[in-house]
Amino acid sequence: MDEQQRQVADFVEAHGLETPPAYRLLDLVSEVGELAKDANESTDYGSTPETVSIEPDEIGDALFALLAIADALEIDAEEALETAMAKYDARMDERDTPGSGT
Repeated sequence: MDEQQRQVADFVEAHGLETPPAYRLLDLVSEVGELAKDANESTDYGSTPETVSIEPDEIGDALFALLAIADALEIDAEEALETAMAKYDARMDERDTPGSGT
């Protein structure tokens, strides 16, 4: 477990914020929605995509929520990211795109 995931896990434990993974997922979706809200508002709902702006603390909230769900599910986020990066590298080698579609 990396330092950031440990920091989130310690915070959750210290403040009695443990909750089932399903609720952690809902929190993550809510935080990603806040990112979308920032993007929508900063681009006048897509009229000026070059002006996109997202508040750094909102990125932090989304990261916190993601690391909290990883911890709740006993998933090492660092290992999960390494696995994903290897998968994306392999896809780039095979078909020049990291996406899962063909």
